[in-house]
Parts: sequence; C-alpha cells; structure tokens
Amino acid sequence: MPPIKVLHGRPSPEELAAVLAVVSARAAANAARTTEDAPATEWTSRARTLRIPRRPGPTTWRTAGWAHN
Repeated sequence: MPPIKVLHGRPSPEELAAVLAVVSARAAANAARTTEDAPATEWTSRARTLRIPRRPGPTTWRTAGWAHN
C-alpha cells in the first residue's frame, strides 16, 4: 500500500488511525474479491453452464459407446 499523506489540517492520532483502518479494510476487500471472482477450475466456470447441452436423438443408442468431445 502506498504511503498516505495528510495534505490539509492536523488530524488527531485517533482520526488518522480511523482513516487508515478504513483504507486498509477497503484494500483487503478488493484484493479478496478479485481472487474470489476467478473460477478455480473448469468445473466451476460459469461459461460451462452456458454451453448447449447434448440432446438425445433418434440414433443415440448407436453412438452411446463412442467417445464425445
């Protein structure tokens, strides 16, 4: 975290500590949110739910044993 400078006024140590606590909490929340938003695996990826599911057709029984991609 970059250093914080007071540009105007003379904050008390308590006021400065309160501002620093809020800024630190926001930075930690942003860091946690960016790591949680990324899918951990292909299984948890939202894009997986948007794919078109395979529907059984009239000849499905013939190709049931074939490997599908």
